[in-house]
Amino acid sequence: MREFLNFIEYYKGNIPLILSVPHGGELNCNILPKRTTGILGIDKRTIDLARELIDFLSTANKSSSKNSMNPSYIISKLRRSKIDFNRPEKEAFLGESEISKQIYQYYHAKIKENIEDNIHKFNYSLLVDIHGFERHKRPPGFRDVDLIIGTDNLRSLYSTPISRKEWSETLRGKLVKKFIELTIPIAPGHPNRKEYILTGGFITSAYGASQIIKSRAMQIEFSDRIRVQDTHLKKKVLKALTSVLIEEIQPRVCFEKL
Repeated sequence: MREFLNFIEYYKGNIPLILSVPHGGELNCNILPKRTTGILGIDKRTIDLARELIDFLSTANKSSSKNSMNPSYIISKLRRSKIDFNRPEKEAFLGESEISKQIYQYYHAKIKENIEDNIHKFNYSLLVDIHGFERHKRPPGFRDVDLIIGTDNLRSLYSTPISRKEWSETLRGKLVKKFIELTIPIAPGHPNRKEYILTGGFITSAYGASQIIKSRAMQIEFSDRIRVQDTHLKKKVLKALTSVLIEEIQPRVCFEKL
């Protein structure tokens, strides 16, 4: 499968966190046919953002341990117009392209492999699927936000129903609380306003708790203001996200033994 490394960047980490970046690639490979339907645009600079998040995570534990916390990651280098990895196979590429099929299956095989390894080693796995959106493209009438968390109404995070009074204690609730404290607008986060909410795509639903016991998945959409326009805001967001992810993962991992 080494030939697929031209199209997919993959790394096996040492903590039960997987980052997926399916729409940030800019490689326009001529041997792959272009999709003709669906969304074709690039989630600009989501790969750069993911790399910065990886750096934040890898240095966050250095003060208390000699070991780095390195998440696993799967990153598509290809343009979304060639393969959309956040769609079921029958919708992700032109059906007659065998090489597109193989690349698509490789991407998802690596996600599955890492989830299985995490559950075996840590009895837990968390997948964060990284996406981007443009604030000016949101439908009119919705609250302006910079972050959108998709969890299929918490079904991708928890295999059993969560009562409304317990929402604040969930991973999604902790993220919402953290960013509200920092005055960074996030959805879902305001019970009395019309929210622009994305529940998460195929990756979130396929690899979340509703489908795989002990696996959690969520989609995080970062605005263009975070990804492209405001470097200070991006660092502020990634620092806060890192702290919540560490809080979530730390009880499950003895970092001194990594």
